[in-house]
Amino acid sequence: MIFPHTTLTLSGERFIVHYRLLAADATGARAIARGISLEQTVEVSAELLAEDDIRAQLVGRVESLAEVDARHFDVAISYAIETTAFELTQLLNVVFGNTAMQPGIRVLRLELSEGLLQHFQGPRFGQKGLRKRLGIARRPLLCTALKPMGLSAPDFADIAYRIALGGIDIIKEDHGITNQPFAPFEERVGRCAEAIDRANRESGQQCLYVANITAPADQIRRRAEMAKKLGAGGLMIAPGLVGWDTMRMLAEDEALALPIFAHPAWLGTFVLSPEQGLTHHVIFGQLPRLAGADATIFVSFGGRFSFSPEACAGIVQAATEPNPALAPSFPIPAGGMTLERLPELYRFYGRDVIFLIAGGLYALGPDLTANARRLREAVESLA
Repeated sequence: MIFPHTTLTLSGERFIVHYRLLAADATGARAIARGISLEQTVEVSAELLAEDDIRAQLVGRVESLAEVDARHFDVAISYAIETTAFELTQLLNVVFGNTAMQPGIRVLRLELSEGLLQHFQGPRFGQKGLRKRLGIARRPLLCTALKPMGLSAPDFADIAYRIALGGIDIIKEDHGITNQPFAPFEERVGRCAEAIDRANRESGQQCLYVANITAPADQIRRRAEMAKKLGAGGLMIAPGLVGWDTMRMLAEDEALALPIFAHPAWLGTFVLSPEQGLTHHVIFGQLPRLAGADATIFVSFGGRFSFSPEACAGIVQAATEPNPALAPSFPIPAGGMTLERLPELYRFYGRDVIFLIAGGLYALGPDLTANARRLREAVESLA
């Protein structure tokens, strides 16, 4: 032992991370679990620690270990809530910092304690707040995306106007449309916000325009503030590109106070291996909700992506399960959605969902207003 004997005054409250381990047998799995409990906290071997509060309270504790099959084991490791410094960045670091670089370890889900959750606001609006803003009490919501990259700001505004006039509830910008010279951010957002506002006045509906503010770090806040000033009703952020805590910061900003939509760009690499990384439940459900997303976009099963129904169900569970500290986020399944699939998707997802139909809306024909009305009528008939 080379470190001094240390006495700590901690709350005794702990949170739990559930991992799945790839191991030859239970003995090997237990050794991996002990390694995680050290790596994610003190980062030294147990032999170097004194018999003190660091060893007894700060080092992760293996709470349970169960065999799933001959090669996989589920382990629950608890950590003192003080290890997180009550910061989202450090919480993520404790959950899966250096261990993320070791093969055969996958984060299944987080079990966060009340004392830890009180440090996070979560969704400002959540499902209830978004429904109130849109004036829609029960049915699923409809969303589409402005496409394609390369159009001018006036062209995007014209498309937004025609779709809003047809009754789509939420029109968001595509995640690849940022500040390109052919459709600069301020001109595009200003024109699209005005166009959707004009359509709302004419139709009597309340279509919400969501601007993409994913940007270089030194420009994100300015774009968020500018989007609100220009009339955007929500903000879309890709936390995989700008960071989870950036999204949390904007979600908690009282001066902005706009609904936050989380986009999944760049995050797929964390979930696609069944042997390591994190589950869809965590990446697209728990973390967006914890970081303040009022709605979380993910790719649904049956489209051009490979997510399974089980993975999608896990995302919905994490985004919506009852939690006294965090309002439920809206799940937004996307990717390959069509008019024809709406009944099937409604049976699977239920009414507390936002269906994101983009390519499927444009493919219905050249009359975008008529296309939007068809989708609106279809989703209204389901509920």
